[in-house]
Amino acid sequence: MLALSTSLVAISPSAIGQDATGADSQEETDKKEIGEQDLITPDAVETMRNGLGQEFKTEAKVVLEGLNNPCGIAIQPETGEVFIADSGNYQIVKLGVGEAEPVITDFPKDVYGKGPKVNIGPLGLLFLDKDTLVVGGGGQPDGAELLRVYKLPEDGKPIKADATVAAFALEETEDIKGEGNFYALASDGEYVYVTCNGDDTKGWVSRATIKDGTLTDYERYLATKEATEVDAPVGIAMSPGEQGGYIVVGQMGEISIPGDSLLSFYTADKKLKLNIETGLHDICAVAYSKRKRMYVLDYAWADTTQGGLFQIVEDKEADNGIKTVKIMSLDKPTAMAFAPDGALYITVLGEAEDANSKGQLIKIGVDAEL
Repeated sequence: MLALSTSLVAISPSAIGQDATGADSQEETDKKEIGEQDLITPDAVETMRNGLGQEFKTEAKVVLEGLNNPCGIAIQPETGEVFIADSGNYQIVKLGVGEAEPVITDFPKDVYGKGPKVNIGPLGLLFLDKDTLVVGGGGQPDGAELLRVYKLPEDGKPIKADATVAAFALEETEDIKGEGNFYALASDGEYVYVTCNGDDTKGWVSRATIKDGTLTDYERYLATKEATEVDAPVGIAMSPGEQGGYIVVGQMGEISIPGDSLLSFYTADKKLKLNIETGLHDICAVAYSKRKRMYVLDYAWADTTQGGLFQIVEDKEADNGIKTVKIMSLDKPTAMAFAPDGALYITVLGEAEDANSKGQLIKIGVDAEL
């Protein structure tokens, strides 16, 4: 694949031109603050597509089968081992030699969805360090759902879901609904941010403080529905940046409304800096490659044949300032994580029936140069 420098760090949906005085508009200023150096240009993208086909013909291979509704991935520091939330089997597993090795088992069970239903247990995953794994829960009622912290045993033997070193809930209060379905996690090294799907009127991203190798002070943090007027924060990542980057939220939107997904960029003080209408259907994961290129997964609930892996690139001619380039079609993708060497791991539900699926873990190798 044609090697390019870096890609989208952030971009304003309408930061083209100047205000009536000839000075930079506020949105243009925001764009410059976030940085637009070394962005991939539309011409470069077209060169790649013309030479390699509309979807790049990127190769991926299935590295693990037999999963049930997998929906979380984390790469273990130091070892590079791949951990997966095998949600419909109510366990965390790691990629062994062609098979799943149980790590944490017996999570609580629940069913997600009002139309197509999905059996779920553990959801988002994040390592604080080699031995400390944070797991977002999905198997309990809103308000009772837990963000769990585990110390993985040195002998590698599986442990039970209740063997936590810390656990946190966001319970219902007189004014606020309880939270649940802690779908995706991201960290800036000081905090862990968690997308929540409990109170649809708020669309919370919650936050916990990293302290002494574990978490503390778990709280509701960003009310994304109020900020964007669109439902459901799901995907989340930290953008690359010398000063820590931005909290990037993939706002899924209504699963029955096509093309309503957003990418929203927040500062550490909760300011919505940029909000991009992507034209994608249901963004469920956001990630940056080691080349600082931005990728998202679109689940596309209403028509899953449109789902896949997309790259977000700058397009100054577009009203929203971006172009979404489809890298690969995928059947109900749910989560992704880049390995240190640049390989990308993605979980897909695949063929589904009776709230279960024939889930897979797939790998796009380093030769794809994502």
